[in-house]
This record gives sequence, structure tokens and C-alpha cells, in this order.
Amino acid sequence: MHHTHQHPLLCLYCHPHSYIRMVQHLIERCLLLHMSQEQCIKALEEHASITPLVTLTVWKELQKENEDFFRAYYSQNFSPMPINEAEVFKLHQDYQQGNK
Repeated sequence: MHHTHQHPLLCLYCHPHSYIRMVQHLIERCLLLHMSQEQCIKALEEHASITPLVTLTVWKELQKENEDFFRAYYSQNFSPMPINEAEVFKLHQDYQQGNK
């Protein structure tokens, strides 16, 4: 399979394990910002060019591995923090710079 890179970020096809770890890290950051699954998927698509299917797949695997955490996360009655998508973008840039 031949593909071209539009940006110097990790590539799912070239570095699948590193790419999945990056997505996991970004999802965890979204959780710290009290984002819903839908908000996280949208933010990662818009700011990190991660396809929704990849984010959803990693999210579901995290749920399987951390059932107690997600049960508590979904049951909390906290008000979600206002989503600062610029913060999500900055987190993604910081992650990329730290893994070069």
C-alpha cells in the first residue's frame, strides 16, 4: 500500500503502535478536560487529523481495559469544562514535539 504524507506527524500505516499510543494519550487528555466521547472524537478529528473510527476504536479499547474508571467517569455529575479546542491542539503539538 502506497500513501503520501501531508504532514510530519506519526502515521498509522508507518508507525501503528506509536500512532495508537498517541491517540490514547490524546483521549486521556480529553478525559482530563471532562470531554464526552463525541466531543473528543470531534476535537481529535479537527485538530489532530485523526479519523473518528480510529479515535472510537481506541476509546472502546480503553473502556474495556478500564471498566471501573469509565463507569465512574460516566456516572459523575460534574459539569463538563468548557471545551477549549485550542488546548487540545496544543496538547497534540506538545506530544509530537516530545516524541521526535
